[in-house]
Amino acid sequence: MLKGEGPGPLPPLLEQYVALRDQYPDYLLLFQVGDFYECFGEDAERLARALGLTLTHKTSKDFTTPMAGIPIRAADTYLEKLLALGFRVALADQVEPAEAAEGLVRREVTQLLTPGTVVEESLLTPEANYLAALATGEGYGLVFLDVSTGEFKGTVLYSKSALYDELFRHRPREVLLAPELLENEAFLKEFRKRFPVMLSEASFEPVDLEPTLAPLALRRAAGAALAYARATQGGRLAPRPFQRYDPGAFVHLPEATLKALEVFEPLLPGGKTLLSVLDETRTAPGRRLLRAWLRHPLLDRGPLEARLDRVERLVRDTPLREGVRRVLFRVHDLERLANRLLLNRATPKDLLALKRSLEALPELKKMGALEHLPDLLPLAEEIGAALKEEAPSRLSQGGLIREGYDPTLDELRARARAVLDFLARLEEEERRRTGIPTLKVGYNAVFGYYLEVTRPYYDQVPPDYRPVQTLKDRQRYTRPDLKEKERELLLAEAQALRREEEVFQELRAKVAQEAERIRGAAQLLAELDVYAALAEVAVKRGYTRPRFTGRLRIQSGRHPVVETQGSFVPNDLDMTEARVIVLTGPNMAGKSTYLRQTALIALLAQIGSFVPAEEAELPLFDRVYTRIGASDDLAGGRSTFMVEMEEVAQILKGATERSLVLLDEVGRGTSTLDGVALAQAVLEALHARGAYVLFATHYHELTRLDLPRVRNFHVAAEEVGLEGGLVFYHQVLPGPALKSYGVEVARLAGVPEEVVKRARLLLEGLLAGRGEGEKVLLELLSLDLNRLTPLEALQALKRLQEMARGVLV
Repeated sequence: MLKGEGPGPLPPLLEQYVALRDQYPDYLLLFQVGDFYECFGEDAERLARALGLTLTHKTSKDFTTPMAGIPIRAADTYLEKLLALGFRVALADQVEPAEAAEGLVRREVTQLLTPGTVVEESLLTPEANYLAALATGEGYGLVFLDVSTGEFKGTVLYSKSALYDELFRHRPREVLLAPELLENEAFLKEFRKRFPVMLSEASFEPVDLEPTLAPLALRRAAGAALAYARATQGGRLAPRPFQRYDPGAFVHLPEATLKALEVFEPLLPGGKTLLSVLDETRTAPGRRLLRAWLRHPLLDRGPLEARLDRVERLVRDTPLREGVRRVLFRVHDLERLANRLLLNRATPKDLLALKRSLEALPELKKMGALEHLPDLLPLAEEIGAALKEEAPSRLSQGGLIREGYDPTLDELRARARAVLDFLARLEEEERRRTGIPTLKVGYNAVFGYYLEVTRPYYDQVPPDYRPVQTLKDRQRYTRPDLKEKERELLLAEAQALRREEEVFQELRAKVAQEAERIRGAAQLLAELDVYAALAEVAVKRGYTRPRFTGRLRIQSGRHPVVETQGSFVPNDLDMTEARVIVLTGPNMAGKSTYLRQTALIALLAQIGSFVPAEEAELPLFDRVYTRIGASDDLAGGRSTFMVEMEEVAQILKGATERSLVLLDEVGRGTSTLDGVALAQAVLEALHARGAYVLFATHYHELTRLDLPRVRNFHVAAEEVGLEGGLVFYHQVLPGPALKSYGVEVARLAGVPEEVVKRARLLLEGLLAGRGEGEKVLLELLSLDLNRLTPLEALQALKRLQEMARGVLV
């Protein structure tokens, strides 16, 4: 019910509001009242809380209810905030002029807006805006639909970890869950914790996805996405043909890997990401495609070499690269423009943006940047012939069709101009006829056109003037012929406006017939944009083309993100003879950076990009796993160590001889002995699998492993001065580090000097004890138990016991 106070019935306005709201119970109804969208009752309180608005009250004779609203002229700003907060919004607009209404102005819901289905450019970012749908059956059927571009695809996954990885890669704005999942409390709790996005209900009736021969779970998810999106778009939808894809056809990048490598999101607020470094794109479709390539790097050498060839051409040909980027800067979002055409949502400004974009395409053809680009220039010429360059964004404003384009419209405009000419002449003619020099012809919304005479000339007013309004010092009049001309003018203007709308709709329908060719051009331009962007980055940053030789050898490799933030020390990596590198050295020396840069170089190579190195020979990796950094899930009852072990478990289950594995400080979340044991066991297991492993650790025990394909490296650092100052060289060199320098790093971090000194003394004692402990072990191992007499055995045991007490003191 509508929240309010008072004994009487609802006022008519609120009755209309409640009737519309009841039709859309899951939406926040924004109800047009003049120049504002208003909410009432509990909805008003929700709106006020969400947007920080002042809550007022709607009061009638017998009823009072809370009220809050937003100005229609600034609605987009508020709607963007509401969608970001997860609201679904129904816009109820006045659908008749107030002066034409008999009683209360009629209102209807004209738009349904949800986070995953918006198509309005003002409410979208350049990124893909996915609606996801998820159903179960034989595995999880997962579908993604971008209503704004028509992208429509899906896959079947057979584990929750694979499902979560795919959802993390795509980051949908809204997710539809099948009833069996909404009713599964354990799944729902875990899902909400992993993906705090809007969850919505929909009909999961399966649809036919032939010829994909899709399983039932996928067809149900596709049916839900289509039905839900179609409902929000008033029954109109323009998806592309459904594409079933297999995540196994691409490099496997788990969620932990994407996070650790900061591919899409920085670990710290305001930080840079790999995407932000690479994103020199000039168009929105290009940016979306670049993100798609980073989501799913390729496994096959042929397509990768083809991409690299295109990037290299633009790297070598500077005029071509600069020309392409200059032209692309003028191209609008053709994907979304084409989709708005198919949805019948394109505005005059959309068509003009399309015209300017299509006019740029012949330049790309002329410079040889693109082959097989469709010839859409005649379409641009048609739009240019029809629309004025200064056309308004709304049809209702009129004045958008050029003179000479439509004979019927020209005739209606000529009629209106004839009346306006009459009115323009009337003032001068009446001044001459009446002898009243101050006589004026004016207009207002109440009386229409009038003749105005000031007080000194009242006695000269002709008898055919009929008074309609008296002001302080002037009188306004009308005449039968003036009213007739006014009716002629209003009729001609109304007919012209209707005809303009008809002409525009005919033009839009004609242009929409080419929407698929426009989409095809958009895809070609998006690829060209990505190639040009990657070439620009390669030239700016000094990247080189990688070679897929089956070996892992990087000369002077760099971290693509870190190097943009200051000076950077390049490092080599050669795993021709080794499959496992144990990397030691102090904290802050750059071990994690070295690990990450190796993975990022591999990732860049497998999207078809040049890489930050002087030279890079690489195998084609099937998976990239990382375990870097500490994280916990206290709300879920999982400690840092538990999260670490779960991630390690996933790596051990999935790693193959073609996988790249980065492990940083495995085992540090438990006791030293447990940690060393686990770290060694993990390292040995990965070594047995033949995976490429970079294993950073402070456990120096691991540097003494005798395994055929394990090599030791360290990040160089040096103590200087009597106080143990530490200099980091950030160079990776062969052999293990001599020590971890933990106390020195603590001093650099600002730990009080007395604590640092005490730690040094304790460390010296521990190291001395460790040396004595090794003596005890050597003594014990040197005993020949088969030759000892009972007395000698007791004496040896007593001696070892005394040595052990010395170690423990």
